[in-house]
Amino acid sequence: MKTATVSQEFANKFATEKDTPYTRWVREEGLEIISSFHVENLHTVELKPWPRRGGKGVFLNHDASRTSNDCYVCEIPPGKSLAPQRQLFEEMIYVLDGRGSTTVWNDAGARVTFEWKAGALFGIPMNCWHQHFNGSGQAPARYVAVTNAPPIINLYEDLDFVFNTTFDFRGRFNGEPDYFAAKPAQGELRLETNFIPDGVNVPVSDTSERGAGSRMVRFNLAKGNIPGHISQFPVGSYKKAHAHGPGAHVIILNGEGYSLMWPDGDAPRRYEWQPGALIVPPNMWLHQHFNTGPTPARYLAFKLGSQRNAQGVMTCWISKRLGGDQLDYADESPRVRAMFAEALARHGLSSRMEEAYRKELETLPPLPSKEAAE
Repeated sequence: MKTATVSQEFANKFATEKDTPYTRWVREEGLEIISSFHVENLHTVELKPWPRRGGKGVFLNHDASRTSNDCYVCEIPPGKSLAPQRQLFEEMIYVLDGRGSTTVWNDAGARVTFEWKAGALFGIPMNCWHQHFNGSGQAPARYVAVTNAPPIINLYEDLDFVFNTTFDFRGRFNGEPDYFAAKPAQGELRLETNFIPDGVNVPVSDTSERGAGSRMVRFNLAKGNIPGHISQFPVGSYKKAHAHGPGAHVIILNGEGYSLMWPDGDAPRRYEWQPGALIVPPNMWLHQHFNTGPTPARYLAFKLGSQRNAQGVMTCWISKRLGGDQLDYADESPRVRAMFAEALARHGLSSRMEEAYRKELETLPPLPSKEAAE
């Protein structure tokens, strides 16, 4: 879907509809929403005081994601804690810097405390009370979170209901002592857990369908509906371009490279990244990630569910030649490969994609006929 731009006079007719209960709530919290496809560094992005929580924060998301899910960065001062909070929306957290602990409890009195450090991932169980503590008296702790607050706040338009409802979802959390214990992998692609102690080094499995040497692990933390995955790809390689709905927040965990993003039919736009960068692909924009550094690159992505075919396969994994939303290497612009070669050369590296191109051609579906396309 392209971004259609109209005259300001036309846009003014809908100005009041752009503001929502969710955006008003963010303003009332004293915070800002940075609207961007790309944030250079979550570790250093500027934060403002967040009096209600007792820390600092900023919201980061593109316009298209503000009705689906959001993203915010929060910092806990040295030796301090955030105020306890409960909420009728889901929240997935990745620790950017520091170390600390979190206590989670429900109205029945079930309570669990666990420790975390930079690189950890965990989810907040629905409507549970929770409080984050900074374990250092010298340095702040900082995390990034993705939530589905926008549709919940917009639906109910009652902050007291969203943040103060008394109800325990015991099927999601009932005080299990090992709820936030690290779990071993149960399957090749999925990790059934509520806590990942080190997202940078968690094992990943083969997902070559997504591109050359691609490896991944998928998970739903705290039994939530915001799926996450960690994806890794080798030196001198890049992922296949694909498109999906809004709300994907891609956080670079390690490596060096860039991403291309573009609405179908337009020229790609380039965004450089390194650890801590955030990429937010707009709704149904094609996007593609390139590793131009000397080590494997790895990223974390949180988003709402993707469109699937009748077999349950996400269409962003299926070739456009078969009616899906993934662009085969054979169908990408020649400029993509030339740009990649140029970026690698600046680092004294060369592409390792030839084998992937060759293997793809062996099983490449035929292009749809003109008659079928019509």
